[in-house]
Amino acid sequence: MLPRFVPRLLAALLACLAVLLAGCSGGSSPDASAPPRAHGMATVPVSRLPAEARRTLALVDQGGPFPFAQDGAVFGNFEGHLPKHRRGYYHEYTVRTPGSRDRGARRLVTGQGGEVYYTDDHYDSFRAVLR
Repeated sequence: MLPRFVPRLLAALLACLAVLLAGCSGGSSPDASAPPRAHGMATVPVSRLPAEARRTLALVDQGGPFPFAQDGAVFGNFEGHLPKHRRGYYHEYTVRTPGSRDRGARRLVTGQGGEVYYTDDHYDSFRAVLR
């Protein structure tokens, strides 16, 4: 006779497996229809960005003015999460974080090829922004 918890444990494992196989991850899984620059990378449509990120993107598109002196600074991609390019290819912009007393962890990073990436965890991960 099986202990009482085994059927529940098996049911939970099967549910987790079903979620993994279905690719259900809230829109942050790699997108097969994404442009080549985002191949194998999580994506996010502009419409799903936080409102603050959409405002920052609008400022980037119009060339500023930007609220932080660091906005537009070269992003070094030292973590290597974005496609490899020469130094100076990427630039970063602050995305305001409500309630934060400093710049917070959210950024948009743009590339000279017109690509845009979003991070909400201070460069630990990125999603390619689909426009």
